[in-house]
Amino acid sequence: MTTTGESHRAAVTGPWWWERRRSAVLDVGLALASAAECGAEGIAFSRDTGIPTGVGVAFGVLAGSSLVLRRRWPIAVVLISIAITPAQMGIFLTVVGLYSLAASELPRRIIGSLAGMSLLGTLIVTLVRTRQDMASGELSFAEGFIPFIAITTSIGLTAPPILLGLYVGARRRLMESLRERADSLERELQLLAERAEERAEWARNEERTRIARDMHDVVAHRVSLMVVHAAALQAVARKDPEKAVKNAALVGDMGRQALTELREMLGVLRTGETGSGGGIGRSVPASPAAVPLAAVGFAAAAAASRAVDEDGPCLAELDELVDQSRAAGMAVDLSVQGESRAYEADVEQTAYRVVQEALTNVHKHAAGAKTYVRLAHRGAEIAMQVENEPPPEAGPADARLPSGGNGLVGMKERVMALGGVFVSGPTDAGGFRVSAVLPAAAVAGA
Repeated sequence: MTTTGESHRAAVTGPWWWERRRSAVLDVGLALASAAECGAEGIAFSRDTGIPTGVGVAFGVLAGSSLVLRRRWPIAVVLISIAITPAQMGIFLTVVGLYSLAASELPRRIIGSLAGMSLLGTLIVTLVRTRQDMASGELSFAEGFIPFIAITTSIGLTAPPILLGLYVGARRRLMESLRERADSLERELQLLAERAEERAEWARNEERTRIARDMHDVVAHRVSLMVVHAAALQAVARKDPEKAVKNAALVGDMGRQALTELREMLGVLRTGETGSGGGIGRSVPASPAAVPLAAVGFAAAAAASRAVDEDGPCLAELDELVDQSRAAGMAVDLSVQGESRAYEADVEQTAYRVVQEALTNVHKHAAGAKTYVRLAHRGAEIAMQVENEPPPEAGPADARLPSGGNGLVGMKERVMALGGVFVSGPTDAGGFRVSAVLPAAAVAGA
C-alpha cells in the first residue's frame, strides 16, 4: 500500500539522500558486491598493465564502490562504468548503473546519450578483446562471428537494464501521479464537506428564522388582541357588565383560535408530517430528536399560512381582521382601491400578514389611535398601507404588551422574499406608517 499527503512525507526516515533506511541498506549492499567484483577484476587488470596488484585492486574497489551513489548521481555512476570498460571490469556496475539512470527523472535525451555511449564502449571493447583472444589462441571462432559476438554482448549488457529502468521509472511516476490525485481529491472532498457544513448551517439558521417569524405571525396577533380585550374588560367590569361579558366572550374566542393554530402546528410536529408523501391522517410517531428541522419549518409555515382554502388567511378576510381590531376598541378605517381579484397563495398570505402585524403593532404601541388600512389592486402589483395617528393623551389604559422587536423585521423579510418593496417609519404627524408593494399576477380563471 502507498501513503498519501503528510503520511507519505512523514515516511521519509532514511539518512542523507535516501528516503528509507532499507534503500540505504540495499545501495550499500550493491556497492559492496560491485566493489568485490571490480576488486577481483583489478587483479587481471594489474597483470595486463604491469601495475602493482594492490593498486589495481584498490582502483577496482574504488570504482565499484561508486555504485552507492546511484540514486543521488546516476550520471556519475554510468560515466565511471564507461570509463572502466576498457579495463574489462565493472559489468555489475554497468548493469545497475544503467538501470538506475533509466529509472531516474532525468530527460530521455540524457538517458539515451549515456546508454548509447555505454553500448558503443562495450561494443568496441568486446570487439577488440575478442580479436585479441582469437589471435592468442584462447578462442577459436570464425572471423565472421566476431561482430555478432560483440553486438550481442553489448546489447545484452545495455538493453535489458535500460528497458527495465524505463518501466520502473514510468510505474513510479504513475504511482506518484495517483498519489497526488488522491491528495487533491482528499482536499477537494474536505473542502466540499466544509462547504456542505456551511450550507447546512446556513439552511438551519434560515429555517430557524422562518420558524420564529411564522410562530410570531401565528400567535402574536391573537394574543395581543386577547391582552387588549382583557385590559378593556378590567376597565368596564363594574361600570358596564354587558360590555364586560361581550369582551370576555371575545377573549375566549381569541384564545380558542390561538390554541387551534398552536394545536395544528404541534400536531404536525408530533406526527412528523412534512406535507409530501404521507397524507392527512397518516401518523408516524417520531422522537423530538428524529424530527428534522425542515419538518419544524413546514409545521410552522403550515400553521401560519394555512394554504388558501376556506380556513386559510387571504385578502378576503381583511374585513374580519379589521372587525377584530374594532371590537378591541381601535378605530380602523379600511379602504380598497381597484378591482379585487385572487392572487397566488403566498402573495395573499404575505399581504394579509403585513396588515395583521401592522395592526398588532398599533395595539401594542398606539392604543386608541385612529388607524387607516388601505389596499390597492394594480395591474401587476398589490399595495397595502397601514397608518395610525398619534395615540390620544387620554386614551385607553396601557395593556403593557411586550415587544420582541421582530415584527417589522419579519414583515420586511416576507415582502423581500417575494421581490417586493417594504417601507416603515414615523409620520410627520407623530404616527407610524407601514407600506408594502408586492409583484402579483392574478390567478388564471379567478
